[in-house]
Amino acid sequence: MDTPSTATVIADLAAEVVVPVDGTLSRVLYKDDNLRLVLFAFDANQELTEHTAAMPAVLQVITGSARLTLGADVTTATPGTWVHMPAHLPHSVFALEPTVLLLTMIRN
Repeated sequence: MDTPSTATVIADLAAEVVVPVDGTLSRVLYKDDNLRLVLFAFDANQELTEHTAAMPAVLQVITGSARLTLGADVTTATPGTWVHMPAHLPHSVFALEPTVLLLTMIRN
């Protein structure tokens, strides 16, 4: 996929998904050869169990709050929280309330 020659604008990230009742949802918002943006929506008490990724990633909380396990560290993330995760870092997400997260995966 070629890099587009025009800007991509998403005016309201939270409006791009509806938090499902008793579930999770993911939606790819943008993808090119170097970058992939995925918006996640979690209802309260929903989780993404521990996993790793082959590439570095950035996680940003748009709405809600979530408990993030990042390797051996645990933190509560709220709107405005920004997290860089190196490749292969074990991590998981547990939504403390309905939550929307933006994940940016970066190809090296």
